[in-house]
Amino acid sequence: MTGTPSRNRHSLRTPNVPLARAWNTWEAGRPAEMSFPPLGIRVTPVGYAASAGKTTLFPSGPNFRFGRHATDARLVEASLSHAGTDIDLRYVKASDYDWIGEWQASKLGEWGLRFWFLLCLSADDGSEWRYDEASNIATITIGPRTVAIASAQAPLLVTGHDDIAALATEYETNGYWYLESRATAAPLLALRFNFDETPSGRFAVAVADREDLACERVRALLAAPTPLPALPAQQGEAAGAIDAVRDVMGWNAVWDHVNHRPYVTCSRNWDLKKFGGFGFWLNDTAVNALMLALFDPGQARENVATLLLGSTPAGNLPCLLTGNDAWVDRTQSPVVSLIVWQIFQRTRDRSLLEQAFPLLARNHDWWQATRDGNKNGMLEFGSSPVGKGLYLGTKLAAKDESFMDNSPIHDEARWVAESRTLDCEDVGLNCLVCVDAEILSFMAAELGDADAAERYGAIATRMRERIGKHFWDEKRQVFASRLWSGAFVRSLAPTSFYPLLAGAANEAQTKALLSQLDNPKTFGGRFGLPSVSRDDPAHKDNVYWRGRIWPILNWLVWQGLRRGDHRDEAAQLAARGWAMFEAEWKEKRLCPENYNADSGAGLDQVDTDGFYSWSALLPYMISAEIMDVSAFDGWEIVNAPGDTTIGPVGTPAGTVTLERHNGVVTLRRGTRALFATNVPGRLHGIEWAADRLRLTLPDGRPAGVWIRIAWHDDNKSGAPDLALAQQGGHALTTKTAGDMTEIAIKAGDGHNNLVLLLSRN
Repeated sequence: MTGTPSRNRHSLRTPNVPLARAWNTWEAGRPAEMSFPPLGIRVTPVGYAASAGKTTLFPSGPNFRFGRHATDARLVEASLSHAGTDIDLRYVKASDYDWIGEWQASKLGEWGLRFWFLLCLSADDGSEWRYDEASNIATITIGPRTVAIASAQAPLLVTGHDDIAALATEYETNGYWYLESRATAAPLLALRFNFDETPSGRFAVAVADREDLACERVRALLAAPTPLPALPAQQGEAAGAIDAVRDVMGWNAVWDHVNHRPYVTCSRNWDLKKFGGFGFWLNDTAVNALMLALFDPGQARENVATLLLGSTPAGNLPCLLTGNDAWVDRTQSPVVSLIVWQIFQRTRDRSLLEQAFPLLARNHDWWQATRDGNKNGMLEFGSSPVGKGLYLGTKLAAKDESFMDNSPIHDEARWVAESRTLDCEDVGLNCLVCVDAEILSFMAAELGDADAAERYGAIATRMRERIGKHFWDEKRQVFASRLWSGAFVRSLAPTSFYPLLAGAANEAQTKALLSQLDNPKTFGGRFGLPSVSRDDPAHKDNVYWRGRIWPILNWLVWQGLRRGDHRDEAAQLAARGWAMFEAEWKEKRLCPENYNADSGAGLDQVDTDGFYSWSALLPYMISAEIMDVSAFDGWEIVNAPGDTTIGPVGTPAGTVTLERHNGVVTLRRGTRALFATNVPGRLHGIEWAADRLRLTLPDGRPAGVWIRIAWHDDNKSGAPDLALAQQGGHALTTKTAGDMTEIAIKAGDGHNNLVLLLSRN
């Protein structure tokens, strides 16, 4: 066994992770492991079953059940299995530096004496851990910092090894009777317990700037009850939806060892051999940022920064960047601007727009310059002559750009080497590029760039008008992609509904599209929109984009329905997706990459990943039916029948919890009510500031409805004085209601604009 003793080193191996998230389950292949990148410290659970003669690091898969996981890892829970033995594992942070671990053997597959559970302690730089038998504390010192770990019950054996591979070899060669590796110092110390003596156990980990302080801290943690934190959650209607988004984001947060940064990946399973240690798809990374903004704007910005930093000299955002490959010759259908704008709407973080707008504008201009192969103003997917990415300059590369790579909508297209595009103008692509231009116009206006706002607004208008005519198949009464020959593509996907999102469908076209949503022969069905029309022969293939249900497609169509104010249809689509998701999530804790369009099953074929991040869009949508921050309507709250509680989550008013009970919606920051109303329906365009509130009221308001507000400033209390309270330009009656001010809202339709200005006297 070799190793180096602990020695004075820089205390921070990386500064690129916020302290609140520094202890986390970062390692993609070891979801049960907690590590601390600033010091390069790891605490790795290992199991050994004598019945099988095998060790395990409890990798993700059928023997690992993902439990609750806060996005900052202040609570992590999982259920592990090995050779018939089941173990419940829990980690709870007591502070940014300290945490407590607990295990419980819930089922034994063999005599507990023969099943060993180990806590393996290591450091990335090879520094030695030391174990003091008298105190039952293991420590390591790196720079000025000491990490200490102690268990409530002393381990039966402490052994030393070069690494975990050496430990596994020893167990699998010599069994658990082997004692020659006993040690009190080693690069890897294994604290060994068996389930006859300790079927349940508890340990504590602490970091301090002196060894005695670290030891004192772990003793104190073990002496006190484990503090269980409250997490963002959803109760009542759609109970567990926000919880699911939180957990999927939490478990898919990984550490990029190549670039020394954290990010939330599409699936921690993909970051292993397939991606060469790190990797991200463009749109997956953006979608994760959207959902992260519910819980942690800083994490959302990290994901946005990850994809923006990949921007190429040519101007495009790469389709894929990994430790093995870089697809800089292609991008993906543009949804990043739409997502960044929604994050801004939620956080009001202007610096995000300042960072993102120039690169997103370059990406849009790149689309217009490189993907109009026949120069008719409509765009195709392609592959530019740059880089060395896999499939460069092929039809497959161009299909990758759509992120629907094996979809039958591409079957009739040909690769055109001269234009480096397909000979097919894609309806979905053109709609998303149109939306991209519109959102860039919004961003530019927010940033005070009137020229750019006008330019991108004009592009959106021109494309919107062309889309409504060029892609409409009058014979089939549907939007469809077109070959350069002029023929419409035979296969139809949910992209046929994207003109709703682009605002490009007229009234008659919209009516025809809505009829397809419920047509069981095309896109209707129990679970949501299949990736190709049900009457297409490819639907029966049930492989990836050939027939399966994809949450990303349903989310984009859902946004289009909401933009067109087809709220009932949007709500129905969200409800179907949630029911499908919940069936796999509630008992199995699976978040499949895609689903069987007929049965709703997630893992009925081998190509589906079981814990894929963007499938959390399904619980995201059902929660957003109650409260959302949308690209076109801003912050909105729906007061409908059914009690529910959502939060705490991020909003333009800060981190709040929404409660809906007996027809009253209340927003609370902590225990303090900031806003309440009994107005039924959807309140939207909510603009919240320290001295004002503006919003749009729904029509059909009954008599006797009101809105109540408290001081928005946490440093003030009591009912605020209003300098102005107007509805549709008419003054409103106000009164004090406890520590809130109540404003009587006029009944009926119209006069929907509410303005409240708070007096600062």
